[in-house]
Amino acid sequence: MPIAGIASAEERAACDAVIGRWARSRLAEGGAVVAVDRQPELERWYLRLRGDEKDFVTVWLTIRQRTLHHEAQVMPTPEVNVEATFEYLLRRNADLHQMRFALGAEDAVYLVGEIPVVAVTEDELDRIVGSSLAYVEDYFPTAMSIGFAGRYRRRRV
Repeated sequence: MPIAGIASAEERAACDAVIGRWARSRLAEGGAVVAVDRQPELERWYLRLRGDEKDFVTVWLTIRQRTLHHEAQVMPTPEVNVEATFEYLLRRNADLHQMRFALGAEDAVYLVGEIPVVAVTEDELDRIVGSSLAYVEDYFPTAMSIGFAGRYRRRRV
């Protein structure tokens, strides 16, 4: 993907408007999106999604100079088998589309990605948020079983 130029104030405002319309629509549908919040001073949106394996998955959408950065917390820092947990997740990076596992604050594991601000559409938000939920739900149980061996039990849904 080519490097995006710095987005104008109008382009960032248009991106924010698309996110707002999309988020309100998905919240009204009563599906996976159960809460939406916006931090205007940070140009950041917070989406809380209902999961099956993980009760809730939170996705943050942050409008930056060039890109819409998205991230979802997957799990806290593993307590045991740290190397094996990180190896499992790093190997899964090859299976992800336009996202990757990364370490964040306090070594918690996040799923992150970005797209140019000017490429943000409702279809792209469906892909980003839907993929974030699907990837967290797919990889969370195994990662938790490795990193919290003996303490984490997979749900049977």
